[in-house]
Amino acid sequence: MNPENARIPKNLIRENVQPIKTNMKMKNVIIITSFVLAFVLSSCGDKNQAPTAPPPPVLPVLAITSANTTTDAEYPAAIQGTVDVEIRPQVSGNLDRIFVDEGAYVSKGQTLFKINERPYREQLNNALASLHAAEAALINANLEVDKLTPLVQNKVVSDYQLKTAKASQKIAAANIEQAKAMVGSAKINLGYTNVTAPVSGYIGRLPKKQGSLVSASDVEALTTLSDVHEVFAYFSLGETDFINFKEQYKGSSLGDKIKKLPPVTLILADNNAYPQTGKIDMVDGQFDKTTGAITIRATFPNANGTLRSGNTGRIRLGLQHDDAILVPQSATVEMQDKVFVFTVGKDNKVTKMPITVVGKSGTNYLIKEGVKTGDQIVLSGIDKLQDGQAIQPEKSTKVAEVTNKK
Repeated sequence: MNPENARIPKNLIRENVQPIKTNMKMKNVIIITSFVLAFVLSSCGDKNQAPTAPPPPVLPVLAITSANTTTDAEYPAAIQGTVDVEIRPQVSGNLDRIFVDEGAYVSKGQTLFKINERPYREQLNNALASLHAAEAALINANLEVDKLTPLVQNKVVSDYQLKTAKASQKIAAANIEQAKAMVGSAKINLGYTNVTAPVSGYIGRLPKKQGSLVSASDVEALTTLSDVHEVFAYFSLGETDFINFKEQYKGSSLGDKIKKLPPVTLILADNNAYPQTGKIDMVDGQFDKTTGAITIRATFPNANGTLRSGNTGRIRLGLQHDDAILVPQSATVEMQDKVFVFTVGKDNKVTKMPITVVGKSGTNYLIKEGVKTGDQIVLSGIDKLQDGQAIQPEKSTKVAEVTNKK
């Protein structure tokens, strides 16, 4: 320690150090206050300067017009051949032969199955024997009548014997007719052992195999046979759809309307259209009480056998609409099972408007309610629009594609 400092009283040293520390703290406070004040002033200056609002977006706008168009409606359809028949045995017996394979095409009258015929051939022989015996009995009855006739005329014997002989003659003739019927029945049963195709068509599954015992009372048929040179497509319309469908076409009766119906298209399970159109030719006589729908039949040619019984598809019907309001599907947005468009008001502000869609025509929606002719809607860029937002309309040269048909 410095000797000079040692002479200074401790209380004096303490008094001199305290002001120095106080002055340093004051300087630090002043510096920090200056920084805070500068930051506050800088922030106030940023707030006073208002940000520049972005300009409204430029979006294409289309004025809605009306036009004549056709909309397509699709209905599930079940396809059947013109003839779908079960092949069943008419007589019982062992299945001796199967002449066809599953899926094969057969012609009318072609032999499909052969049932053991021996019992039925013996029945035929027995019936033929009974017929021959009846014919011999008739000959004896005729001889008896011929013998007694002159004797009665000469009053050798009483006419009672002649009447008895003639009665026996009639019984013998009746026995012949009965024997002939038995022969015919035996021939029929024998013929049933040869199972043939009643129509031309395609063979279905063959659940019975060679050697199986078959009977006319079997639950399962020998096979099914489908004539599909033409096919029937059955579909159903609800009551409202059927009324609208009938009103599209002129005619004093339903039969007249059917004759004027345009061709219909069959959409197959792969969503491709069947290459040939069909014709509606039958409407059921009454509505189904359970479903409230009526069945309609359309006939399609099927020369190549493309369609088979059991196929499914959809019938596409075209319905004419006059002065219909059309809106491009690209100008709509779906939300919670509802469809909306953005209409443009006089102040160029958009309004999110719900619309009622009743059909489609190409890439357009057919509108029933929500917008009207002359309204303007935003065509694109609607995914970022908000209700009440201002836009800068750009008149679009795009016109909704419609089909004008009369």
